[in-house]
Amino acid sequence: MKQLLATTFFVAASASLVPALAADSTCGRVTIANMNWQSAELIAWVDKAILENGYGCEVDLVPGDTQPTFASMTEKGEPDIAPEGWINAMREPLDKAVAEGKLVYAVEALGEGGVEGWWIPDYIAEAHPDIKTIDDALNHPDLFPDPEDPSRGAVYSCPSGWNCQVTTGNFFKAYDAEKRGFNLIDPGSAAGLDGSIAKAFERKQPWLGYYWAPTSILGKYHLVQLGFDVPYDEAEWKSCTTVPDCDKPKKNAWSKSEVFTVVTKSFADNAGPAYDYIKTRSFPTNGPVNEMLAWMSDNQATGEEAARYFLKEKADIWTKWVPAEVAEKVKAAL
Repeated sequence: MKQLLATTFFVAASASLVPALAADSTCGRVTIANMNWQSAELIAWVDKAILENGYGCEVDLVPGDTQPTFASMTEKGEPDIAPEGWINAMREPLDKAVAEGKLVYAVEALGEGGVEGWWIPDYIAEAHPDIKTIDDALNHPDLFPDPEDPSRGAVYSCPSGWNCQVTTGNFFKAYDAEKRGFNLIDPGSAAGLDGSIAKAFERKQPWLGYYWAPTSILGKYHLVQLGFDVPYDEAEWKSCTTVPDCDKPKKNAWSKSEVFTVVTKSFADNAGPAYDYIKTRSFPTNGPVNEMLAWMSDNQATGEEAARYFLKEKADIWTKWVPAEVAEKVKAAL
C-alpha cells in the first residue's frame, strides 16, 4: 500500500492548508498519543488529518501506551489527546485526575467498548439456532471437536501470559466445561489463535473460543458472540474471575471495557472548535472499526495509510463529526 503515498498527502496537504487557516484558529500546537495497536493508531492519524486540514492545528504524534501516556498527561500535561484509552485498568487514577481538573473524558471513542467473550462462526450459529449462550455451546462437545482428541470438544483460550487466559480458564472451570466433555486449548500465540479461526472458516468447520473486539479478525470473519447465562458480577470478577488459579470460580459475564478519548483539561479549555470535533468523534459500533482493521491487515497498511483510506472511502461516517465547511477542507486535501 506504499503506493498510496500517504505521507505525501499529510505533509503536502498540511503545508498548503495550515498557513491559510492558522490566523483564524485558536487550536495551535496539539500532541496526540499514537498508541501501539491498530485501532488506536488509525484513530490517531484520522485525528491528525482532520485537525490539521480542517482546523489548522499543528499536530505532532508521539509514541504512546496506556499507563505511561496517562501518567504523562496527568503529571506533565502532554500529550493533549489519548484517542483510544482503555480505561478500566486505570479507572481509579484517571477518575482522580478528572476530579482534580487535570484530565477530561472527552467522548466514548468506541460506543460498544472493548468486547470480550466466547464466539462461534456465523454459519454454526445459523445451522444451530438453539446455541445462543456459553451453556448452550457446552451442551454440544460433539459439535466442536478437539483436533487432537475428536472424542472431546475444544474451547480455544488466549496464549499463555495474556490476562484473558486467566479469565477464560476461570470461565472454563465455572461452567464445568471439562466435566461436560471439553478440553481447553492453548493456541500458543496470537498468530496461533488467529490461525485456528482462519482454518475453521476456510473449511467451514466448527470453532468455539475466546476472542475480543475491535479486531481485524472480526472484520474478516463473521463470528457470533455467545450470550452469558448470568449477569455481570463485579465482586466475583475482582475476587475470582480475574484471579489466577481461583479455586471455585462462579459463572459470570465479561465486563465491558470502556474506551474513551481522554484529553488534558488545558486542551478542553483552550482548543475551541478543535475540541468540539474531538468530543464528537465516536464510533457507535465496532463494525466499521473491525472492517478498517481487516483492511489494514490485508494490505499491511500503516495507521497513516489507513487514515487516508478511511477519509476517502468512509465519508458517510466521519463527515458527521464535523461541520460542513470543515469536511470540505478535509476533502479538498484529499
